[in-house]
Amino acid sequence: MEDDAPVIYGLEFQARALTPQTAETDAIRFLVGTQSLKYDNQIHIIDFDDENNIINKNVLLHQVGEIWHISASPADRAVLATCYNHTLDGKVLTCAAVWKMPQESEPGSHESPDDAASAAHSLELLCHLDGAAHGSTACVAWEPTGDGKRVISLADNHLLLWDLQESSSQAVLAGSASLEGRGQLKFTSGRWSPHHSCTQVATASDTAIRGWDTRTMSQVYCIENAHGQLVRDVDFNPNKQYYLASCGDDCKVKFWDTRSPAAPVRTLEEHSHWVWSVRYNHSHDQLVLTGSSDSRVTLSNMVSISSEPFGHLVDDDDLSDQEERRPEEKSQEPPQDGVIATYEEHEDSVYAVEWSSADPWLFASLSYDGRLVINRVPRALKYHILL
Repeated sequence: MEDDAPVIYGLEFQARALTPQTAETDAIRFLVGTQSLKYDNQIHIIDFDDENNIINKNVLLHQVGEIWHISASPADRAVLATCYNHTLDGKVLTCAAVWKMPQESEPGSHESPDDAASAAHSLELLCHLDGAAHGSTACVAWEPTGDGKRVISLADNHLLLWDLQESSSQAVLAGSASLEGRGQLKFTSGRWSPHHSCTQVATASDTAIRGWDTRTMSQVYCIENAHGQLVRDVDFNPNKQYYLASCGDDCKVKFWDTRSPAAPVRTLEEHSHWVWSVRYNHSHDQLVLTGSSDSRVTLSNMVSISSEPFGHLVDDDDLSDQEERRPEEKSQEPPQDGVIATYEEHEDSVYAVEWSSADPWLFASLSYDGRLVINRVPRALKYHILL
């Protein structure tokens, strides 16, 4: 019987970079990148065994610097990209590179890195996304579908489109765009839309969200003053092509229809500090995760703006024994938007939340002190959505 209790894994270093292994749809697997100034940094490959509620891990060395961002190829589970600090002539730059994991480190071999016999493996460098000429790289985003050969990187005020060629060992700049305006404009984050035949990217910079067409590298929409302070993250609704969510330092999470950018469709104000991360569930787009510097993770049910706005009307005859036993857990129809659950297993800023690519009911959150927590959508809500 599955258990709703969280599973906690502690890294020995600070960390803020987390991604599901997108190309892996069978195993529940996340990648975490560390931030240590003193030691070689690491990528922890976290495999969650949900039958036994245990975590298996493998550790790879990332010897080039502190990891600020990590993203996994949607097509090749051995390939990932990192953004990391690099000191050059006394100046710290954030660079980006594409890496390959050694085959023997693919979880399944499950040797513990604590064993003296198993030397930690290093990542193989495939290519640099050489944005150094353009500034420090904030993030790398892969084209969501396709062969994993197209990525964007955001370097200072530049949006760079790369074609990865020759088994990803070479990155060719295929297009670029720049933020124009007063002051030191910089991108903070970006996501590639799964819609419009993957021709659009959304970026966050200062308090604005912009949409870009990757064919022309021109701006297609702009949500000015989307947040009262810095926008930290954006994510696309997987099922509704014009809908995206954003979060920022004004403690708010907002939902937008990019066709009418004047005002958000909905706003959530459940956090008491900066909101760093927002993620739509890939299968059930009413479920939205957020993580914040208030050390909390929230799971919200934004059913009114989901692709199933009326949920499923449940006949009493259809209820499972489980639900018959727990009448207090039955949701009232029609369901209301709002927070379903708040998770408080973290004691430090939660920099990243991510849904599993293999199990739509399971998610991970990562706080700066290196604590990774794996949680499940509450069972009552899961059955309510499914029934």
